[in-house]
Amino acid sequence: MSTETEIPFENIPEIALAWHKNGKGAILATVVETWGSAPRRVGGQLVVNREGEMHGSVSGGCVEAAVVFEAIDALETGECRLLEYGVSDADAFAAGLACGGRICVFLEPIGSILPVELLEQLLDCRAQRCPVAYCVNINSGKSTLAFSGHETRMLMDTSGLEEDRETFIAVYNPPVRMVVVGAVHIAQALIPMARLTGFDPVLIDPRESFASEERFPGEKIIIEWPSDALEKLGNDRRTGLVLLTHDPKIDDPALEFALSSDYFYVGALGSKKTHAQRISRLEKKGYSDNQMSRIHGPVGLAIGSATPAEIALSILCEMVKCLRRTR
Repeated sequence: MSTETEIPFENIPEIALAWHKNGKGAILATVVETWGSAPRRVGGQLVVNREGEMHGSVSGGCVEAAVVFEAIDALETGECRLLEYGVSDADAFAAGLACGGRICVFLEPIGSILPVELLEQLLDCRAQRCPVAYCVNINSGKSTLAFSGHETRMLMDTSGLEEDRETFIAVYNPPVRMVVVGAVHIAQALIPMARLTGFDPVLIDPRESFASEERFPGEKIIIEWPSDALEKLGNDRRTGLVLLTHDPKIDDPALEFALSSDYFYVGALGSKKTHAQRISRLEKKGYSDNQMSRIHGPVGLAIGSATPAEIALSILCEMVKCLRRTR
């Protein structure tokens, strides 16, 4: 039986609030417990409105239709509900959960059960990259936000039921931010991949001709020297840095900032020779072996990548590997 895991990097709460304010109504469906080979992990969410629109997933498609039916009904009655689906249930077979597991899903209508003011406060925390725990009683639906008292869950990024079997804690840590320095071809492949994976990418490059909207449509771009931009972005353990310019004037100041940061990942593009020269420059500035050992250089997993897209894939894989290892 699995009672806890990480929360997904999805904007389900934001969609729920928008639908509610647009008059469509909204109900959150959250996986609060799983057993066996359940298709989604604890913390997985689905939002449904009264028109039957949905976003997200609680089962990877296995029981979504059944959950949506229950959600629309619960939205009309304004009640919270606890649903359970498993291979031992005929209804679950009919709904499609034949993958060998069981899931427990909690439904919360926005407004009648989950207060709008509380949801807005939660979204404010997310927008400000402030870690917060959402605590809800799955019997009564009463909920609150907690900024302390769940340090282990926050550190490990795990949502789950408490020992009382009534209180569900959903951890809302800031999304993992990928800071990319250098608006080069690899960045054009890496940033969309990162966004699809759930990262929050930010591109930094002082060269406006490189860091243009035309080359990176819809992305967050900061046209400043990296050292200045990184100071403004702040320093937290849910940030990873990738340096791609090959230009010491641009990369080195950013690297020096990162080596004194809490970043979970620091990677720098370049050959072994280039990296050796980089290390030599840092040694002359007094950086220790322990600090310099944090740098992943040459950047990316050794998968034999050759094209910009393959190099981007190797970087993304290495970042995910480091992110999971730090938990």
